Order: sequence, then structure tokens, then C-alpha cells
Amino acid sequence: MRHVRWPLLAVVALGLALGAWFAGGWWLGSALEKDTEFTVEQGASLTSAAKALEEAGAIDSRSTFLMRAKVLGSGDGIQAGEFLLPAGSSQAAILDILQHGRPLRRLVTIPEGMPSILVWERLMAEPLLTGTIAVPAEGSVLPDSYDFRRGEPRAAVLARMQKAMQDYLSNAWAKRKPSTVVTSPRDAVILASVVEKETAKASERPMVAGVLSNRLRIGMMLGADATTIYPITKGKPLGRMIRVSELRDPNPYNTRAIAGLPAGPITNPGRESIAAVLDPAPTKALYYVADGTGGHVFNETLEEHNADAARWRALRRARGDM
Repeated sequence: MRHVRWPLLAVVALGLALGAWFAGGWWLGSALEKDTEFTVEQGASLTSAAKALEEAGAIDSRSTFLMRAKVLGSGDGIQAGEFLLPAGSSQAAILDILQHGRPLRRLVTIPEGMPSILVWERLMAEPLLTGTIAVPAEGSVLPDSYDFRRGEPRAAVLARMQKAMQDYLSNAWAKRKPSTVVTSPRDAVILASVVEKETAKASERPMVAGVLSNRLRIGMMLGADATTIYPITKGKPLGRMIRVSELRDPNPYNTRAIAGLPAGPITNPGRESIAAVLDPAPTKALYYVADGTGGHVFNETLEEHNADAARWRALRRARGDM
């Protein structure tokens, strides 16, 4: 009887040892010696992810990992995305991160009023993106922050930016007010780009849009310096005073020399500027000038405007700006 017990005890002991190895390797063991960024492609299975984890050195054996996941894991599907696997993470922790963790967010931000040449420079300077792109059409990008994945083509990110503009413009155009002066979505973007450059103060945009709309209705030149600068720099800062010859140059963008809208957008306008053009503030004002606080003074008559402009010039001289 005693001779029968020893083999049985050996089998039990071996089973317990295997169970301890199986469970311990799931909950306690770790092959990760440093924080590791790991990407799960869209549509990837746990099997393909396990292969990639093994190749990345995050687990010792894909087959053992899959067996443990089947027996001890939750059974939930894994997410697509890029994840941070902390050093020392157990296999159980790795699976939980892929199933329930928050993917890393990589963002590229396009501020309101960023011209396309600078959008191009920003995308080309992002080292985690791949491929090349041409400078996008001015006014085709909606300013916002956009997620991207490591290794994603720049063309794909730019396409999302441009689709966002198309979608927003389509929805905004459908809700336009009868008071808007523009007659097409393209003209809305053009005028919004001028509004964007004329004031950095969000609360003023409907009023600036109202003034510019009034000017367009009566055939008065918009007189926006940014439209004079755009053909010279493509939207980049001029870095000097505008020359008289440039103010008088009757090119298709220069609203200091021609009436009507410029030939195209002069930057990528944000949602608020587009909304302001499609629902401008009701006003009789035809003029505005800086007030020295970051905003503007609005006037209905040239006489009032000239007086406020003189005060602005005096303030600039006192500050040493002139």
C-alpha cells in the first residue's frame, strides 16, 4: 500500500508544480525589462498579437501565452491601437492592457489661422509619421488636434484634417442664416479666413464678419492687410512693414487694391470664424481699428473711424511701436 502512495504523491506534486508554474508565469512572471510601446493593428487577432509580443521580447513564448490567456484570461477581445507596456508587466497585465487599457494618444495640433504652408511644415516635422505630402490647398484643413499612430502616413493624417473641414463646412452651410453675404461654401471659407486674420479675439469675430459683409454688399474694398501679405509670404509672418508698392499692387488677393473677396483663402479658418461669416452680427459699422487692448473699436462713419485711428497711432507712438 505504501508503494502505491509514493507514485500517486509524485503525480500530485508534479501537478501542483505544473499548476504553480502555469499560474505563476501568468500572474507573476515578466520578460519585460523596460517600458515598451506596442502596436495592435486594426483587425489583429490575439494570435497575431502574441506573435508580435514574442518578437518584441514582451513574452517568452507565444504558445504558452495563448494557452494561459485561454484558461486564465477574461476572454474579451483586444483593442487596436498603440499601448505602453510598463517594465515588469506580467502576462496577465499585458493582456489586460491590450483588452481594456487606454491606447496612447499621439496628437498633432493645427491652431486656428495656421496657413497651409505651416501645416505642411508641422506634418513634415513630426518624426513618427511617414511618407511625404504636398502643401495642402489653403483653407482645406480644419484647425483642431488630430490623433495619429506611430508610422502612419502623413497623407492619411492630412486626409482626416481635410475631411473634417468638408464635414464641418457642409453642416455649417446647411444652417447658414439669411443675413450671410456669401453665396457658396468656398466663399464662406475665403471670407472666414480674412475674419480669422483680422482679429484674434473670438468674441469679436461675428462683429468683424458683420463689418466685412457690409463692405462687400456696397462694393467697398475689404482693406485687410493680411490679404496684402499673403501673396508675398503664403501666410507666414512678413517680419517688416508693408511697403506702399505692395499696398497698391492690384493682385487678385490684395483687398487694399481690389474690391470683393480675395482670389482664395489666406489661411485655414477655425469653426468660430466660419460660423461668424454664416451668421454675422447685425451692425451698420463699416470700419474698425485696434483699441490697444487686443480688440477693436467699430465705427459707422469714416469721421469716427479716423478719430479712433488717430488715437491708435498716438498710442503706438507712446509705446515706441512707430
